[in-house]
Amino acid sequence: MARTDARFRTAYNQTLDQLVGQTPGDPLPSELKLAEALKVSRTVVRAVLKRLAEGGIIGLDGRHKPLLRVTTEADRLPEREEYISLRELEGRFLDWVLRFDVPADTPLNVAQLAKQFSVPPHLLQEFLASLGQFGLVERRPRGGWRLLGFTADYAVELSEFRLLLEVNAMRTVTTLPETHPIWRELGRLEHDHLDLLARIDVHFRDFSRLDEQFHATINGVVSNRFVVDFQKVISLIFHYHYQWDKQLERRRNEAAIGEHCRIIAALRSRDPGAAEGAARAHLATSKETLLASLRVNRLG
Repeated sequence: MARTDARFRTAYNQTLDQLVGQTPGDPLPSELKLAEALKVSRTVVRAVLKRLAEGGIIGLDGRHKPLLRVTTEADRLPEREEYISLRELEGRFLDWVLRFDVPADTPLNVAQLAKQFSVPPHLLQEFLASLGQFGLVERRPRGGWRLLGFTADYAVELSEFRLLLEVNAMRTVTTLPETHPIWRELGRLEHDHLDLLARIDVHFRDFSRLDEQFHATINGVVSNRFVVDFQKVISLIFHYHYQWDKQLERRRNEAAIGEHCRIIAALRSRDPGAAEGAARAHLATSKETLLASLRVNRLG
């Protein structure tokens, strides 16, 4: 939180404290007296008075500043900005890339993004550095970061490595006992897929988050730290990549829902061959979609 913002919040709450015990109609002190009492500048006092007026707590007509209502605890401002977790940061960052179609070579200003995502700058720096390990972002020569685009070679190598990991996870699922949580999770995912299919015309963009949950759930049966880290790359490129062809997004997502449901059915059959075949077919489609997107955007 900036020092000026922290000073404003503190002054605002101290002003509320001074209003305790007063009744509607009572006048507030002059700006000068408030500034002296709060030990802040008159600029901060004016900002406090404006916020009080916007909240319907006081009237503000020149020097006339009557109390309009009794204040409550809900009127107070948090004096320390609450930060989100790293997991929430990942989700918000990826959602930002998806929803606002961030183009390749976009500069990423740490101070601006830290404020936008409600995280301290050092946490955002660590997050971007982790993405930099996979060649997704890079430091700019004069400071800050840059979001990179993707080449066809990068997409092919990533797809091949993803296939190895996910086929292994599919085989593992078919060996798990009925008491394992994966079966309950697959039932929930199947329900969510069918629910989205019923409203696909309007909410087709919701599939990206469901796609991430589907693959993360299946990959989660394999206890491997490298799989966890790699899933972040999967999320950014395959589920949130800004270069998807938006004109085909609805049709593509509807088809992918069908492919996911076939994978779930194959896993339930406990047939590793069927599960691997369904997975290979789905991942081949995903790979071709990414490559086609790169070609459309002249990146391949």
